[in-house]
Order: sequence, then C-alpha cells, then structure tokens
Amino acid sequence: MVQAVIINGNHKKASRLTGIHQFIEDYLEEAGVSSTSIFVHELPAKDLITANFASEEIAKANQKLADAEIIFILTPIFKASYTGILKTFLDLIPQKGFENKKIVPIAIGGSIGHLLAVEYALKPVLSVLGATEILNTVFVLDQQVERLENGDYKIQDVVLDRLNDVLQKFQAHLIK
Repeated sequence: MVQAVIINGNHKKASRLTGIHQFIEDYLEEAGVSSTSIFVHELPAKDLITANFASEEIAKANQKLADAEIIFILTPIFKASYTGILKTFLDLIPQKGFENKKIVPIAIGGSIGHLLAVEYALKPVLSVLGATEILNTVFVLDQQVERLENGDYKIQDVVLDRLNDVLQKFQAHLIK
C-alpha cells in the first residue's frame, strides 16, 4: 500500500491550515492511500531547538518519512517565509531524506504577496534534502478557508479545484 506523510509546520492545530490538512487526509483515505501526520509543534521543543539528532521522537518522525512515497508539507507563511518550527524539523531530517519521494508543498498566507515564499524559501531546502520530484505547489489565501462555528472548515471551490488537481496528479504518478 502507498504510504503518505503530511508534515504540518504550523504552531497549533486550531487554524485554517488544519482545514487543508483534513481535506488531504480525507482525499488520501478515499484513494486508498495510507497516511500519517507529523504535527511539528507536538515534537519535543527542546529536541527541535537543540537539533537533537538522537531524540527518539525525532527518529520516529524520520522513520515515517523514510517509509513514505509521498510527503505533503503544509505551512503557513509568516513574514514572507515558512515557519521557523518547520525549519527546525527540516534541519533534523537526514541529508537525503527526501530522495525518491514525491513532495507536495502547500502554503497558506494572508496575501498574494507571499505566493513566492515557497519557491524562494522552501523549495531550495527541499532540494538539499534530496527532493527531485516536487509536484505543483498550492498556495491558499487565509480568506479562502473559513472555520465554522462547529469546528469544521469551509474551503472555497477555487482552492478545492487546485487541491484536487495536485492530488489527482499525485495519483497519476503512482500509476506510472
């Protein structure tokens, strides 16, 4: 069975990015793809900050990545870059940890001005980690995802179309 990992680089679960995360999980489940999530903020902070490569929790997270065929990297964009907490985790991934993996970066930000942050800030780091197959990036504006009073999320159709497009391309790559 195909293995996927969703790395959520947000500093909390209660955010619009969670709506995107849930959509991807649901899609993968329907497609028969086994997935697991790494919420970076739930990893031991001391291990992240001190770059503790010997950490048992970091080793478990890295094993999930090693077992995966596809990796989704979700991040909010703050101050024209992906989150620092995500960077601390990426620094703990082995040098070629993304080699032979399909990578899908997905970012959410407050303005269209952050659109290129993934291109100039995140993708070079992914390449250093061995990523050679980075599928289309999806950038979402904050206002395109609404958190409803019941805790669910309403994602605008234009975003759903882009997410479905990249997820369908991912499925097409698996068939090859």
